[in-house]
Amino acid sequence: MKNRWSDQEAEQFLAQYAEKWGADLALRTYTTRLLGSEEALVLHGGGNTSVKGVYRNVFDQDTPALFMKASGFNLATIEPEGHTPLDLEYLERLCALPELSDDVMADEFLTHRLVASAAAPSIETLSHAYLPAKYIDHTHADAILVLTNQPEGDKLIREALGDGVAMVDYVKPGFKLTQSVIATYDANPGCKSLVWLQHGIMTWGETAREAYSTMVDLVTRAEEFAAKRASKPLVVVMPASLTDAEKRLATAAPIVRGLLAQASGDADRPYRRMILLPLVDQQVLDFLGSDRGKELALTPTLTSDHLVRTKALPLWIDAPEYSDPAKLREQISKGLEAYATEYQAYIARNGALMPAGMEPFDSLPRVVLLPGVGALCAGKDARSARIAHDITAQTLAAKARIAAMGTYRGLSEDHLFEMEYFSLQHAKLQTDEPPLGREVALVTGAAGAIGSAIAEGLLEQGCHVALTDLPGAPLENVGAELKKHFGERVMTAPLDVTNPTSVEEGFDAVSKTWGGVDLVIINAGLAMVAALEQMDFAAFQRIERVNIEGALLLLRQSARHFRAQATGGDIILISTKNVFMPGAKFGAYSASKAAAHQLARIASQEMAELGVRVNMVAPDAVFSNKARRSGLWAEVGPDRMRARGLDEKGLETYYQSRNLLKAAVTAQHVSRAVLYFATRQTPTTGATIPVDGGLPDSTPR
Repeated sequence: MKNRWSDQEAEQFLAQYAEKWGADLALRTYTTRLLGSEEALVLHGGGNTSVKGVYRNVFDQDTPALFMKASGFNLATIEPEGHTPLDLEYLERLCALPELSDDVMADEFLTHRLVASAAAPSIETLSHAYLPAKYIDHTHADAILVLTNQPEGDKLIREALGDGVAMVDYVKPGFKLTQSVIATYDANPGCKSLVWLQHGIMTWGETAREAYSTMVDLVTRAEEFAAKRASKPLVVVMPASLTDAEKRLATAAPIVRGLLAQASGDADRPYRRMILLPLVDQQVLDFLGSDRGKELALTPTLTSDHLVRTKALPLWIDAPEYSDPAKLREQISKGLEAYATEYQAYIARNGALMPAGMEPFDSLPRVVLLPGVGALCAGKDARSARIAHDITAQTLAAKARIAAMGTYRGLSEDHLFEMEYFSLQHAKLQTDEPPLGREVALVTGAAGAIGSAIAEGLLEQGCHVALTDLPGAPLENVGAELKKHFGERVMTAPLDVTNPTSVEEGFDAVSKTWGGVDLVIINAGLAMVAALEQMDFAAFQRIERVNIEGALLLLRQSARHFRAQATGGDIILISTKNVFMPGAKFGAYSASKAAAHQLARIASQEMAELGVRVNMVAPDAVFSNKARRSGLWAEVGPDRMRARGLDEKGLETYYQSRNLLKAAVTAQHVSRAVLYFATRQTPTTGATIPVDGGLPDSTPR
């Protein structure tokens, strides 16, 4: 592991933060980020750091303080306020108590913050308070876990790290662990590090650089030691290629995602779906296809810190039948049934350890291992699935390193259960769920005014959105714009709605990213201005291919996908007021959109048995979405302006003045109508919402 300390960067942090927060916390922030940037040390809120100093109150009085990393904060991106100031003298008094429940301890932390609005500090706060060093670092370094998660791990640590390192036997995080840390430190005066067996490592120093450098040095020694002992690597006995894995993934992911969905008891939204993040790379394929892959995979997590994200064990599917989706579904279904039965037995065996008032979690795995494909990692949203994905990647790699030098030893079942059902660990989890947080949408024509507004509206409600359109700058630009605000809940997939293969590949791309699709917005469309007498037939066919054939191909692929996923879904066609109120010289658009509208009405009848609702939104003239101009009106507008002797602004005013409400119809209005159907406010299918300010002649009938 490389020591990334830079005097120049340290000076930059001092320049940025020292005036407001002080030099100690500025440098604490710097080295905390250095630690957090190393995935081999910590992942997604794991680990913690601290610094001792003083806190000055409004009376200009200084109080000895421990600035402790707040629970769940990401070390890689932490700001100074991510370290909560606490009354150090009070914490030292808590350390001296013979007994203290973890819940009371956590309350004491909250009541002795020196800033009432600061976040709750780590449950390992007292261990940092007791150790006398100014700067303290704690990580779950892979290399340390590779050594401690073996029989006689303490001997391996001594051999690898040498003198000056003391070891703490595994104890559940909380007050009892603090007592073990205190006892071990007191029994080993002068030690420079504490290794927590099957948990992690603490280092310290009087400067931020010293604590950080000691961490890097010891972890590097552990890495080098394990590498030298790696004499029996895993042997691949069932090789699989990435190309084959990617093809199989498109078939397997929607099946797995559908089977992981839980019944909700809500007739309108009958399933609580999961988002899947596939882990498919050659290293994982080789692990799953190795001589000891299954044996290793079905052992507990590397550290108890991972349990709330992945559960103790994954689900393994033996010899998946990728060539027969029906058989594959049956295999996965039976695997899930067996997993649930064992999970219920696990709860029964450890019921005495269940905290009062806590309900058992669902009996579904968070990681499904499919030899020949990889790992499918599940969460309630992309962020949760990402955490499970990264932990799984780390876990499989570390277990392979352990197997190369020895035997894996996980935590005992009672320790696993204690941590899985440890309420203070759950504080790391975000419990709020937006209305569409578990949903995945595919939007066609997403680079246009209406499509981009629909995508943004869905994202604001928590949805995961695949933006599709023809390849090129418009799609890339809208993707980049929305990713800035909504991060990994946005993906782009070039898609030509007139090409059956492209449509299928578009759905596959989404399945390979998030496991499947729940909501399809058929929005892509073309228009042209021409009287029937003068209409160019080839131009008409181009309109027909996009507006009719495109709608048909999307409806067809949606039905196939929803049947495979088997949890229902929604299709929303962006229709038009021209279906009911066509205009002269607009025959190609009006007729083709009317055909698409009729196809959607038929789809509402045919797909109802799948639990799929198909509805339509029929807007009048939408000219733009903020700076993004409507492609349709770029085509139609000039003719309409010439016919009425208006400029662009005058044309918009004309369309506004002709409806009953004198309303300017916006892309956001269309988006809200889509959201009405997407959030299933009523049991409705086959219906049309006009978004036109009130045009009596275009009322659906």
